[in-house]
Amino acid sequence: METILITGGTGLVGKALTKMLVSKGYNVIILTRALPVNKTQNNIQFSLWDINKQAIDIFALQKADYIIHLAGAGVVDKRWTDAYKKEIADSRVNSSKLLIHALQNNSNKIKAIISASAIGWYGPDKLPAVPFTESDKPDTGFLGDTCKLWEQSIEPATSLGIRVVKYRLGIVLSNKGGALVEFKKPLRFGIAGILGSGKQIISWVHIDDLCRLFIYAIENENIEGSYNAVAPEPVTNKKLMITVAKTIKGNFYIPMHVPGFILKLLLGEKSIEVLKSTTVSSKKITQTGFIFNYPEIENAITDLVN
Repeated sequence: METILITGGTGLVGKALTKMLVSKGYNVIILTRALPVNKTQNNIQFSLWDINKQAIDIFALQKADYIIHLAGAGVVDKRWTDAYKKEIADSRVNSSKLLIHALQNNSNKIKAIISASAIGWYGPDKLPAVPFTESDKPDTGFLGDTCKLWEQSIEPATSLGIRVVKYRLGIVLSNKGGALVEFKKPLRFGIAGILGSGKQIISWVHIDDLCRLFIYAIENENIEGSYNAVAPEPVTNKKLMITVAKTIKGNFYIPMHVPGFILKLLLGEKSIEVLKSTTVSSKKITQTGFIFNYPEIENAITDLVN
């Protein structure tokens, strides 16, 4: 079977995607800054790279048929200081730069690069809200600028004859980390924490559907360019929180709004993203034939909780 080289393979999406790729018979090479004790395990190999030093294991690159590019500092991991915002942008741009330079200067058999981006590209909904599509221009805020640089940084691969796919990821729902784990924490105390007004639209995607999207882009040569990786049915923050609460607690919970000013005090500039409404369309990818297993929030949360 073919070999997939993954950057960011030890993160939330990378781990789930690696598991799914191996289950489908693919070989996986994960680029990492530090090799684990067992460098080879169950069709998975680990190879070194160092973004700061712009160094990469060329032999690993030359073994690969496809690259899935997920690397980048976590957007919600830390408070948005100027230094951390620079790290968020630089980690994405410089990792792409390293890949492009290696591909330009070494023989390889890479057929396609499937790169992560994010719906931060779009900024807040305009009123009345019309779902954002891939043809919309990037927002001029921090995340919009970052996503623009992120997508531009991998584009030079096209001049090498490599097919490039860029998935703009919505809020990823998973039991292993990310937003859903945070949403569930207040439920230990029987509280469904609704953020701000709760009216802001959340464009989300089940982790399994997201992994399937990456594999779909590998296996379908007609998939090229930018696509929104979001479920077909965005929901309000309130509906999402209540759905999680009902699924876990039945009727034994109390809805409680967390005022926006408290979120601003706790999160700083990052609170903009928590309170922002972003309605994003998935039509472009579904029109290619992709079918979401979890198109609605109820069946997605039920699957994850159970």
